[in-house]
Amino acid sequence: MGNSRLLIKNVKEAYLYQEVVQNVSIITENGKIAQILKQEELNDLAFDGEVIDAKNNLKMLPGFIDGHIHGGYGVDIMDATPETLQTLADKLPSEGTTSYLATTITQSDEEISDALKNVSAWINDHQKQGADLVGIHLEGPFVEVSKAGAQPKQYIVEPDLNKFLAWQEDASGQIRTITMAPEHDKTGEFIKTLYKSGINVSAGHTDASFWQIKDAVSLGVRQLTHLCNAMNGIHHRDIGAVGAAFQLEDLHAELISDGIHVVPEMLQLIFDNIGSDRIIMITDSMRAKGLEDGNYELGGQPVQVKNGQATLENGSLAGSILKMIDAVKIMLKLDGVELEDIVKMTAENPAKQVGIFDRKGSIEAGKDADFVLINDEMDIVYTICRGKIAYQGG
Repeated sequence: MGNSRLLIKNVKEAYLYQEVVQNVSIITENGKIAQILKQEELNDLAFDGEVIDAKNNLKMLPGFIDGHIHGGYGVDIMDATPETLQTLADKLPSEGTTSYLATTITQSDEEISDALKNVSAWINDHQKQGADLVGIHLEGPFVEVSKAGAQPKQYIVEPDLNKFLAWQEDASGQIRTITMAPEHDKTGEFIKTLYKSGINVSAGHTDASFWQIKDAVSLGVRQLTHLCNAMNGIHHRDIGAVGAAFQLEDLHAELISDGIHVVPEMLQLIFDNIGSDRIIMITDSMRAKGLEDGNYELGGQPVQVKNGQATLENGSLAGSILKMIDAVKIMLKLDGVELEDIVKMTAENPAKQVGIFDRKGSIEAGKDADFVLINDEMDIVYTICRGKIAYQGG
């Protein structure tokens, strides 16, 4: 990167790790956070480098981390091309996303393998700027057919450790999260082995009961994939996977807060019961994000996008066209949700969940210089990815 330096001065409020600081300035060097300065320290500073003056009317949040995204802006991870990943690197900062997990879908072994190899090669060779590709979320194919949603049913298979290990080799060890139906792991060995190897095992596209989820947590499941979607809801005799999120403190829960996958009233109920310590905001977005209404595809299946909704021919929701900043705006409309909660749900929690909190997820000296600068209307004015301006709003 060279010795690149950036000073972001006169920030109205900076949401640092576990504290909010007024009137602060930040220096980045070689893509890392070098110094966090109070106003009096800034006055004595002689700085040689690029400067952004926030003029005391911008707030700074850690960059958003999207742990579940299939694509957007005309591309899909399953396209398995470097151009796909370049497009996402370029476009995601416009929604405040500075890091993401490239998310696959249930497909043939060969297509999944191709997508994994493409991501691995990109991480090793190409990444220079823009949104940081920090790993892979393998969604499927070890899921439950009756809860397939937009996962193509013909490719769904039983959990297979050898198959997973071969894919992890294709991915050069970059698979960080797996979505699977825990009730299909009859012996528990699949979940236990992955958990011990540091994989974030997430129950999703699952017909598991509350008790089956509880058993799976004892084996190493630590997350639920897109809470409420493609799983059992709360019933008075079995509180299901959704109830498990409310009851089991070891579980984090992904949440698509677009008001479509989960209506605002349910978003409120989830926030009131789980709180910001265990929610992970995601987009689960597909190719059509950022594009016009029309006909698209997901996992080889035709998808119609109309009035903000993406659906398969059978009416099932097919991912979203949600942008992270819009998810943030929707969550902030709920009672009790503050910007401190947003920071946890969009940055701290996802970074901790996939083992990258040592370098991502909070504004602390020594970490990657990933920031979103917003105005009072919650519009993005700047997105900074590893010390470089990746997006500048109007």
